[in-house]
Amino acid sequence: MYRRTLLIGLTATLASCGSREFESPRNLDDACALADERPHYMRAMRRAERNWNVPVHVLMAIIHQESRFDGDIRPPFRYSLGVIPMGRQSSAIGYSQALDGTWDEYRDATGNRRADRTDIGDATDFMGWYMNLTLERNNIPLNDTRRQYLAYHEGHTGYARASYNSKPWLLEVARRVESRAERYRQQLERC
Repeated sequence: MYRRTLLIGLTATLASCGSREFESPRNLDDACALADERPHYMRAMRRAERNWNVPVHVLMAIIHQESRFDGDIRPPFRYSLGVIPMGRQSSAIGYSQALDGTWDEYRDATGNRRADRTDIGDATDFMGWYMNLTLERNNIPLNDTRRQYLAYHEGHTGYARASYNSKPWLLEVARRVESRAERYRQQLERC
């Protein structure tokens, strides 16, 4: 009996050591509180800023919109006849909500074959890579949060076709993301 209890306790302890934080931080409205609660998030975003020149506040605002900093978030299921599950609405997963095809493109382009969408470091690196493609393909500056978000949501081709103009709700979301980025920028200046 003692051995079994010890084995269960040891297994639980080891399992908890390897787990990652998938719940959203407590205060998503304060960049400084978020950085204090999850310093590894800030390290990952600063690394992405160094590698890709994407400002931290832009990354934070887009991650907030896409996943609320929940690393394991997935789109809801689609249902047929209201009860039969037909799969998820898209293949988006993790902090960045990157789709399967775009994620594979990132892994091929960067050589980071072991990248994981539920890892904040890989997710922020992906976002930096993608936003640099947006700069290259659509000529959107890396600090233009609103337009970067629209291109992130619609894809490079969708953005070039201005598909967002037929989606007033998306234009409003992009405005809110831009506003959040500015708030995060001001907060980060005083952390």
